[in-house]
Amino acid sequence: MTLVALMRPAPPALWLPKEYHGQPIVALLACYSGDPKEGELVAAPIKAFGQPIGDVLVRRPYAQMQKLLDATQPKGRRYYWKSEYLPGIEPALCDKAIEHAGRIRSPHSAVILFQLGGALNRHDDDHSAVGNRDARYVFNAGGAWESAEDDAANIAWAREAWDDLKAFSTGGTYINFLTEDEGPERIEAALGPALQRLAEIKCRWDPDNRLRVNRNIAPG
Repeated sequence: MTLVALMRPAPPALWLPKEYHGQPIVALLACYSGDPKEGELVAAPIKAFGQPIGDVLVRRPYAQMQKLLDATQPKGRRYYWKSEYLPGIEPALCDKAIEHAGRIRSPHSAVILFQLGGALNRHDDDHSAVGNRDARYVFNAGGAWESAEDDAANIAWAREAWDDLKAFSTGGTYINFLTEDEGPERIEAALGPALQRLAEIKCRWDPDNRLRVNRNIAPG
């Protein structure tokens, strides 16, 4: 079972009563990857919690689950996201998250907590090319809005939420922020031995570097 908690203005979804559209809500997203009957038992406490205003937690094919939130991030909308890895959840962090959710400037933005765990946390940092193994959650200030004239206000909201939540962070970083100019050196510093192992694997399976259209690791 993997969970995501998010706070945002309620979208105009058909499965939510109209009187709640635009009102602040908490949404719990759940995915159980295993036997469906076991999953229903595990999800039962979530479905029984409180008095939900909507419930679409049902059995789904994986392909449907994978694109379930695509409609919330349509092409052409403006986005600005900031995130931090977290070692855990504590009341002070929740207070800050709720505070900044109450300051959201757009009906499309959200404060989100993603759960991590499992295999990620069972190995040391040098096991493979996956860092931040001390993280148990990811905080995300997900800004999304429609007009360029609202850029400053929405970017400021995301940055302020991020600045406030950094106090709870593990300090880990995600290398997707690198520019092309600084990439190789910063990646080398971030991954170290794991990068060398990837280069060796690449040399064995793709010595001509045919798979090179994404962030590339050259054979070596």
